[in-house]
Amino acid sequence: MDKVTGKLTVFFEEPFWIGVFERVEGEMLSASKIIFGAEPKEYEVLAFIQKNYYRLKFSPAVEAGVKERASNPKKAQREARKQTHMSGIGTKSQQALQMQREEKKMQRKDVGRERRKAEQDRKYELKQQKRKEKHRGR
Repeated sequence: MDKVTGKLTVFFEEPFWIGVFERVEGEMLSASKIIFGAEPKEYEVLAFIQKNYYRLKFSPAVEAGVKERASNPKKAQREARKQTHMSGIGTKSQQALQMQREEKKMQRKDVGRERRKAEQDRKYELKQQKRKEKHRGR
């Protein structure tokens, strides 16, 4: 059975507070971006996750190198301090979110292309119909 872990990073990115939820299933990482607006309290973040976890839209899974945790407490403390001082999100999460954005972009392009094609066909049919009506009296 694969191990599933989740990690929520909340940071301030002008002008909103943003949360990035990373989910690691086995060797695959997927991420979801949450916009909080005002600075959320811990209990608000916990309540949000408990209430809305199943509604989150996660990005396509990306292969992630899962690291074993160090047992040295000083090293763990240094890593925790480094993570709290870092701004932004992990590169794997960024890649996963970028993939999600690209997929949505391609879907929007396809829908727009189909809409333009349908409009072009409709205008062509109207033009042909008008031409036929003009020649009807001869």
